[in-house]
Amino acid sequence: MLALRRRFDFERDAFAFPNELLCEYRVDPASGEMRLTRRTPRPRYVLRCFVLAKAARQFLYHARFEPAAPPCDDATYRRLIQAVLRGSVRRPSPEERAIVIPGFAGLRELSAAREVLVKAACGGAWRSYLQRSHWRMIFPMPPAHQERTAVDLLAALQGGDAPIVHVLRFPSLTINHVIVLFDGARTASGAWFLAYDPNDPERPARLAYDRGGRRFSLPANHYWRGGPLGVFEIARRWYL
Repeated sequence: MLALRRRFDFERDAFAFPNELLCEYRVDPASGEMRLTRRTPRPRYVLRCFVLAKAARQFLYHARFEPAAPPCDDATYRRLIQAVLRGSVRRPSPEERAIVIPGFAGLRELSAAREVLVKAACGGAWRSYLQRSHWRMIFPMPPAHQERTAVDLLAALQGGDAPIVHVLRFPSLTINHVIVLFDGARTASGAWFLAYDPNDPERPARLAYDRGGRRFSLPANHYWRGGPLGVFEIARRWYL
């Protein structure tokens, strides 16, 4: 694979807006279970975690931002964004084929200033359902698989890449989500990873790997009660 021109920087390369949630999530203090309440009115930009994760990497792989250049009109930005999103999510383009985005320092700035335009270009929620990799969810992810996954993810990060990982509990689907890793390191007990979570563009998520139990875990947040989960990388091989 071609070397990336730059590493993923959370403050520069994440979207400014979140993938919204259909429900409010609350932990029942008596049972420890997560309780869901439908949000009213229904949020408009929902079920797009896969859309945003893949698009963020497409901008990393195929866009070059030039903040000193004069900004364009919406029609030009729409054309440039669409050109970026036609690029492969699995491999970066060479430097000479990068799509130049003038007037902004990165995706966060662009998506804050042109939110409506960027959302429209990224596409609908159906793109989160029609994922090539979804078949992998139903097959076991035993400890040996999770150990290999941790090793592979650390190697990818060390090489400067930004792996996209599906995090889930199956068959319960108490979590069925995707995040983009951008940093990580081995520890005495396993490894830690920092990630861009499309549900929360304000702060990085922290994924942990425990070598003793050979399993991943994600701490509690506003949509997940916290605990162990399965992890596999997507948007890398042709079949995932």
